[in-house]
Amino acid sequence: MALVFSAHLQVTTTLVLLLSMLSVAAGGKLLVVWLDGSPWLSMREVLDILRQKGHEIVVVAPEVSLHIKPTKNFVMKTYPTPYTQEEMEENLQAFLRDVLQEGSFLERFLKLYQGMKRLSDLVISSCTRLLYNKELVRYLEEGGFDAVLTDPVLPCGPILAEHLSIPSVFFLRGIPCGLDFEATQCPNPPSYVPRAFTDFTDHMNFFQRVKNLILDIPNYFLCDFVFQPYVKLASEFLQRDVTVQDLLHQGSVWLMRLDFVLDYPRPLMPNMILIGGINCAHKKLPQQDLIDGAAR
Repeated sequence: MALVFSAHLQVTTTLVLLLSMLSVAAGGKLLVVWLDGSPWLSMREVLDILRQKGHEIVVVAPEVSLHIKPTKNFVMKTYPTPYTQEEMEENLQAFLRDVLQEGSFLERFLKLYQGMKRLSDLVISSCTRLLYNKELVRYLEEGGFDAVLTDPVLPCGPILAEHLSIPSVFFLRGIPCGLDFEATQCPNPPSYVPRAFTDFTDHMNFFQRVKNLILDIPNYFLCDFVFQPYVKLASEFLQRDVTVQDLLHQGSVWLMRLDFVLDYPRPLMPNMILIGGINCAHKKLPQQDLIDGAAR
């Protein structure tokens, strides 16, 4: 436990130092376009510390949300959504139930497909409302922001960053279909990197490698319906043809909520930084636990 607490402090300090470099002479102005749900819980603490360091923070969020609530540490700008709180919570709970249920690869894939389709429809409608909210976008254009902090798993933040012509800082766990590998040009060989739902390790025999390659094919199908609406939306909003990879290529820093203690090792680029310890909660350890941990 002492090691977990120490790792959390080290990761939090590193993350704050990285984001604190938005401006050398004075606090920077940070635009946060965030994904609701559990990812916000990791980000909220980071924003509190950045505010203490003198940075000005503006959070853009939908009026209907699970966890994103106003605080004294940032300015919150909201926009209306075409769905209710009940509809959002019902779809999220159904998705979580489907993901956690056991079954064959095909059963799990079909359930994941259906759940992602329902959630994707809600989120793309929310993103559309944001981008075409003229009053809010005009405020952002005149805001003088230094960077956008966002989770690129849903590309609304990268679209805004491209429109505002400011750098993107990505804070994420991962992106479906291996798009984070493609966007950063990281090697992703099926003989080494296990695909989702396979339960393989990074040590596979020949037949497992072949199966790993075959099971990667449905990912392209999943990505088509999840991200294709964003391609159309981004191209219309930016008034030029763009792809999701084009948007992700613009990421200046990738802050990955991974840790190779729990995740299989994978190739990384220099601008990809592991901050998996940020998910560890602050907890005061009893003195006896610290002594026992040191003894072990």
